[in-house]
Amino acid sequence: MRLRTFESFWLIKNGLLHSYPFLDKALKTEILVIGGGITGALVSHALMEKGYQVALIEKRDIAQGSTSATTSMLQYEIDVSLTDLAEQIGEKAAATCYQAGRRAIQAIAKLVKENKLDCGFESKESLYFAHSKEAAKKLKQEFEIREKHKLGVTWLSAKEIKTTYGIICFGGILSDTAASLDAYKFAHELIKLNVDRGMKVYDQTEITEFKLNQKKPKVLTSDGVKISCAKVIFCSGFETTRMLKENIADLFDTYATVSEQRITLKPKFHKTLFWNTSEPYLYMRMTDDGRLLIGGEDSQFRMPLFQQSIKERKSTKLQETLQEIMPSIDFIEDFSWAGTFGSTKDGLPYIGKSPEYDNALFVLGFGGNGITFSIQAMDIITALLEGENPELAEYYRFGR
Repeated sequence: MRLRTFESFWLIKNGLLHSYPFLDKALKTEILVIGGGITGALVSHALMEKGYQVALIEKRDIAQGSTSATTSMLQYEIDVSLTDLAEQIGEKAAATCYQAGRRAIQAIAKLVKENKLDCGFESKESLYFAHSKEAAKKLKQEFEIREKHKLGVTWLSAKEIKTTYGIICFGGILSDTAASLDAYKFAHELIKLNVDRGMKVYDQTEITEFKLNQKKPKVLTSDGVKISCAKVIFCSGFETTRMLKENIADLFDTYATVSEQRITLKPKFHKTLFWNTSEPYLYMRMTDDGRLLIGGEDSQFRMPLFQQSIKERKSTKLQETLQEIMPSIDFIEDFSWAGTFGSTKDGLPYIGKSPEYDNALFVLGFGGNGITFSIQAMDIITALLEGENPELAEYYRFGR
């Protein structure tokens, strides 16, 4: 099979797992969560665990936005290196953000196990490898600061990486904490779990008007249906940037291609996530059904009219880069797709209250590890609702 469409591998592989009614009459709830992707699934689950009355609204079918296009690589690393982040916000704060990422991966592993979620979750290691000699020098410094803060890292030489994984590079950092899953399936599984516990979910329901700067928020759908609530939690990803005056992120398209099944690779390759130091960086992982997924070639050139031809070229480039670092690999493309993501100045998310809106909280986990930020948001959002001010909320605040 060779499928070159705008639909991602995950959406085609799984199909429409669950559907929900659209909202056609007035609704009253304690907390309204806007966004039915993995972020909305995680945050609404945390709210349900705390005993809140929750309704979730999604303008598409559940998880068919960015969640269906993500490569679902769960890493504690932030797109900005620990070395560079330390220069921006201080070493202690930067290390705290990195350590929070490690705990997030452990937390989602526990969540999957305790709730028996069928989502292809696998605990893995992560290899961050240098694409040049110059990059290796800087990466060695990155290794040293990570080792100082006990982030579970080991330095591997170019020879060790070639022997173990079959990758040609200039050395790299092996991290002991990482994971992969099928984010599309995970979101469906977790939302269905909470629907069975009483959460209300409405898909194909678009919100067009907000009245948040008043004592009791009012929300209107495109059909004029009113929603009354005490708080609104926005989990709607990069699309939320349109309603904010603060410029919090730049948007990019990223591209991915996945091989046919039964590709032959070294045994340790299957248990590791990979990304390199090039800009934009290349990333790779195995899927739970035995395919190699490679991605990258990020671009701010976003022209919907030419997207199909751009995607074709980007897929070809990804495969050419793969052949350079793994010359003996026999990669036969089966699917390719593109997705949109955001990038912030410091690689950190925006989680909490925006000064532009009352009675609303935002969970905007941008970058290559948005899922791990969304996991952290489960504790941050519930703490903020209870009047607490967790440390991470300071680093992830608006207006920083």
